[in-house]
Amino acid sequence: MKTLLTVILNWRTADMTLRAAEVALREMKGIPGALTIVDNDSGDGSYEKLSAAVAERGWDRNEIPVRVIQSGHNGGFGAGNNVGIRAGLPDGGRPDYVYILNSDAFPTEGAIRALYNHLNENPQTGFTGSYVHGEDGTPHRAAFRFPSIAGEFEGSVRFGPVSRLLHRYIVAQPIPEKTTRVDWLVGASLMMRQSVLDEIGLFDKTFFLYFEETELCHRAAVAGYSSDFVRTSTVMHIGSVSTGMKTWARIPQYWLDSRFYYFTKVHGRGYAALATLSLISGSILWRLRLLFQRKERADPPHFLRDLIAHSARSFFGRCA
Repeated sequence: MKTLLTVILNWRTADMTLRAAEVALREMKGIPGALTIVDNDSGDGSYEKLSAAVAERGWDRNEIPVRVIQSGHNGGFGAGNNVGIRAGLPDGGRPDYVYILNSDAFPTEGAIRALYNHLNENPQTGFTGSYVHGEDGTPHRAAFRFPSIAGEFEGSVRFGPVSRLLHRYIVAQPIPEKTTRVDWLVGASLMMRQSVLDEIGLFDKTFFLYFEETELCHRAAVAGYSSDFVRTSTVMHIGSVSTGMKTWARIPQYWLDSRFYYFTKVHGRGYAALATLSLISGSILWRLRLLFQRKERADPPHFLRDLIAHSARSFFGRCA
């Protein structure tokens, strides 16, 4: 049977990470492999707490052994998961598949097996991802198209006629009703073929947070491997526990950095400039509509101002 390594990245959510690990262990029964918890240099005693809990529960002696390792440096989501992937299986071997599970994500019955079986049955599939919903059952967007100039405008202008005109470029697709190929998948519940990672590389550690799975799926697509949304794999995701995204008072610098780096790396600086101009233009038009219509702003405070300032530094600052 194919072997599976599950990696859960922890940053100051030790109790929740243990809960996610417990659920993952239950769902990995019958699948040979191991589970690795990576503490991403939490600095709050998480590493010690996780290590003690694994020993007390006997998880380190499980049929599916669990170990806790320390990243030593919080380099972000991708860099932290890379630590776990590079560590491999406890016996020093390489797994056939790697499963990335958020510390605030909880697979339902059969969720991991569905991703595992899909990779077994589809050798040209590089990555598989789950149907994700919140605690209240609300579906989360989990299947996407790659960002583009047109997609940036459509997403920021928020205008029905424009969306209908540019429907083929909408990044956040309607949630598929069945298993299907997509451009990229969210990293909350993502299973990857190790041989594909060996070929294209791991997460780009330049991304601190956001866009890292987008870029990795893009590399896989360029190499000829698909990313498939598996509708029969269901995961409950609390969301934003570590990042605080739901309560952002301002768009973080790392989101702006990641977005700029994605477009620059994948398409070049000229395309990145046009994509940013498209996003700014759409955002301005949206704000003009807000003057006449009662709608929620939908962006963090000062988003447009921060985007313009970041763009000026990114483009003109580097040219100086």
